[in-house]
Amino acid sequence: MVGSNQMNQIKSLKEVFWLNPNYSSFPSIVNDLPLSYEDILEAEKRLKRFAPFIEKIFTETVDGIIESPISPIDSMKAKMEKDYGCKIYGNLILKRDDLLPIAGSIKARGGIYEVLKHAETLAIKNNLLSIYDNYSILAKDRFKDFFSNYIIQVGSTGNLGLSIGIMSAKIGFKVIVHMSQDAKKWKKDLLRSKGVEVIEYSSDYSKAVEEGRKQSESNPNSHFIDDENSKALFLGYAVGGLRIKEQLKRMGIIVDEDHPLFVYLPCGVGGGPGGVAYGLKFIYGDNVHCFFAEPTHSPAMLLGLMTGLHDKISVDDFGLDNITEADGLAVGRPSSFVGKIMDKLLSGIFTIGDNKLYTFLTALANEEEIFLEPSALAGFLGPVFLSSEEGEEYLAKQDILNKRDNITHMCWATGGSLVPESIMKEYYRKGK
Repeated sequence: MVGSNQMNQIKSLKEVFWLNPNYSSFPSIVNDLPLSYEDILEAEKRLKRFAPFIEKIFTETVDGIIESPISPIDSMKAKMEKDYGCKIYGNLILKRDDLLPIAGSIKARGGIYEVLKHAETLAIKNNLLSIYDNYSILAKDRFKDFFSNYIIQVGSTGNLGLSIGIMSAKIGFKVIVHMSQDAKKWKKDLLRSKGVEVIEYSSDYSKAVEEGRKQSESNPNSHFIDDENSKALFLGYAVGGLRIKEQLKRMGIIVDEDHPLFVYLPCGVGGGPGGVAYGLKFIYGDNVHCFFAEPTHSPAMLLGLMTGLHDKISVDDFGLDNITEADGLAVGRPSSFVGKIMDKLLSGIFTIGDNKLYTFLTALANEEEIFLEPSALAGFLGPVFLSSEEGEEYLAKQDILNKRDNITHMCWATGGSLVPESIMKEYYRKGK
């Protein structure tokens, strides 16, 4: 049942905090999920096989592993409590996917993983590679010559295109990125500087994906990376959730029944945040609570889950324009594949106005000297919402209201390090 009051708020572009009525205990649904823990582990093994190659061609990585740090942000927490007149119980940390090597965003996880998986499949099929080889040999010219016979295509609002374009071009693939009107000019320019063909569309993300898929299907040597339906992409993101355990352990942060973890993930079509949430649930089960964050103008996943219609419904059906400064989140129709997985796994979704993205951006820069792109700030409203009446309702229902002092809040910073300095200064001024 969809609450008419909350639906009216969404139509009026009001910020909402929606608790998923279908949210279920993880052990009760794990056997119904389409991908197993072993599938995620296999993805992690593949990334380790590629580590020698990645280390060789991307020297900025550590041992060829594409991973980001976690930062405590105590000053930001104090600033948020002051600005919103609330008490954020527990501690607040930031997952720095803005610092992910190579592509500087969360898309470096899924996008790069699928490119690598496709390259491995082609090379093995053509007897050029064995999984027992040292994958650094992939940097040799003979492999580049081989991969140049193949094309990678993708539809993107920006960051997915960057991750796929940069890695594909390095391996030797020809790359075509179909970009919607929401994509920032600097992202298009960066891709072209890497030798990537960029095709621009005057319509939104869905059209770019549709056209990219159509063009790819007409060429047997072309592989389309589908952010809406790709299991490989999803598993690449899930590895990120898997790796959190070791990072938090090194920080001395406990996650168990008495010390719950709350994670706030900016959401576009759903693949990135969905994959991360999936990996986290396999590690922490009911002790992790995942929330998606979407712009008030583009709450695609929220509407898909609220109505149960998933990709059969669009923000346009509710009179929303899908125009937002959060370019990576400017998606009008959610992934059905991800939405159906999240139906019982996701704790909830909240929406955020563009102005708040900028005020959070400037505050984080002032308090912590961390500079993110606007869409990466969407999750910051999560800890504030959790301190509200609806948040306390959720905590009580999960029987952790009396444990809220032990909560670790993790905002997932999805991108920002590749933003040109002049544009970042403009973002900062706008927030100020």
